[in-house]
Amino acid sequence: MKKRNIQLIAFDLDGTLMDAYLPVCRSLNYALQKVGLPPVDNETIKRTVGWGDKHLLRTLAGEDEIEEVVAIYREHHAESLKDGTELLPGAADLLRCLKDQGHRMSIASNRPTKFSYIAMDYLGITDYFDFVLCGDVLSRAKPHPEILHKTLANFSLEPRQALYVGDMVIDIETAKGAGVKVAAVLTGSSTKEEIAALDPEYIMENVFEVKDILEELNRDSNG
Repeated sequence: MKKRNIQLIAFDLDGTLMDAYLPVCRSLNYALQKVGLPPVDNETIKRTVGWGDKHLLRTLAGEDEIEEVVAIYREHHAESLKDGTELLPGAADLLRCLKDQGHRMSIASNRPTKFSYIAMDYLGITDYFDFVLCGDVLSRAKPHPEILHKTLANFSLEPRQALYVGDMVIDIETAKGAGVKVAAVLTGSSTKEEIAALDPEYIMENVFEVKDILEELNRDSNG
């Protein structure tokens, strides 16, 4: 068997493999209501998701309330994630296909570790991944490349041996900062124009297109 050029596919989670916007919106507005703040519309929330829950809540609540709001949000979200979280089109088929082909896969997400596992367990996809790294255990979350530096180190790989799959501008910035090729899918928080402006190697309508991208990247250059 020929050795693959790409030895690891690292995935963002929200907006890339799964749609958890409804549970996020529900938990966020519940927390805001509990401290007497006005609700926020779902589209505004969707455009802000991806930087981690504390960053999201800090944009909507003052510093005096942030710790209380985060605590309320997280308590509610642990259960809310189990009602309305869905895999995005193509995600289930892609993960099964890549696993069957023997690819190594990981998660690199700003979503806190606890909630990433709750969502993945609920969706039944946890066992597809060889490594999970989230923003809450890093000194600097995405778009800083630390998350990919540590992921690569875990597998003893060079940046050229990995592909990062995400849905946001910060995912592209993270990959470029780490020197990793990136495939951006148009199912998340960033618009096509925002993504195209950063010139990722690949732009996809559906995450299943990763399969074709890998075949291209792993094709023997000598034919």
